[in-house]
Amino acid sequence: MNEMLVYALGSVLLSSVLSLIGVITFFVRSSFLKHHLIYLVSFGAGALFGDAFIHLLPESVEAVGGFTLAISVPILLGIVLSFIVEKFVHWHHCHHINHAGHKHHLDHQQRGSTLATMNLFGDATHNFIDGVIIAASYLVSIPVGIATTIAVLLHELPQELGDFGILLHTGMSKGKALWYNFLVSLTAIAGVLIAFFLNNYIGGLTQFLLPFSAGAFIYIAGSDLIPELHHEIKVERSIMQLAMFILGVIIMLTLLLLE
Repeated sequence: MNEMLVYALGSVLLSSVLSLIGVITFFVRSSFLKHHLIYLVSFGAGALFGDAFIHLLPESVEAVGGFTLAISVPILLGIVLSFIVEKFVHWHHCHHINHAGHKHHLDHQQRGSTLATMNLFGDATHNFIDGVIIAASYLVSIPVGIATTIAVLLHELPQELGDFGILLHTGMSKGKALWYNFLVSLTAIAGVLIAFFLNNYIGGLTQFLLPFSAGAFIYIAGSDLIPELHHEIKVERSIMQLAMFILGVIIMLTLLLLE
C-alpha cells in the first residue's frame, strides 16, 4: 500500500509540474503553438478513450465478474458528475443575468477577474478528480496506475496550455498565471490522499472508482476533446488528427505489456 501511495503521489506531482508547461510560451511563437496544439488534443483524446476501454473497464469487469450494474452505474455517475462540474464552470464564465432576465455586462476588469476565478476553480476541481482517478488506478496495480497517469498527462498538456492562455487573456502576467496554474494543480494531491484514506474504511471503493474514472475519461474525450477536432476541415490536418488519435490508443495498447 505504501509503495502504491508513493507511486500515486509521484504521478500527481509530475502532473503538477506539467501545469508549468506555459513557460514554453516565453520561447515559442504563439502562432506555432496554435497551429500544433490540435494534434496534442487528438493524441490526448485517443489516450483517454484507450485507457478507459483497454485498462479501466476490463479491470472493472474482471474484479466484479461481469459487466453488471455495479459497473454501468458508476460509469454513468462519472459522466454525470463531469457534466455537472463543467456546466457549473460554464455558467460562471457567461455574463451574469439579472432577475429580469437581461444580461448584465460587467466592465472588462470585473469580467477578467470572474473568468480567472472560475477557471482556477474549475481547474482545481478537475485536478482533484484526476488525483482520485490516479489513486484508484494504483490501488488496482502499478501498471494500471502508470497507464492512467500517462493518459491523464496527455490530456493535461493541451488543457494546461489552454488554462494558461485563459489566465493571460484575463490580464494576468505570465509569471502570475504560471504560479496560480501550479497552485491549483496541487489539488490532485488531496484527491490521492483522500482516495487512499477512504479505501481503508470503505470496502469495494476501488471497484466503484475504476468504472467511475472510465466514465469521466469517456466524457472528457467525447464531450470536450472530440468536438474541438471537428473545427478543423482541411483534409491533410484532419488525417493527421486521426493518426494522432490512433497513436494515443496504440500507446495504451502497448502499455498492456507492462501488466
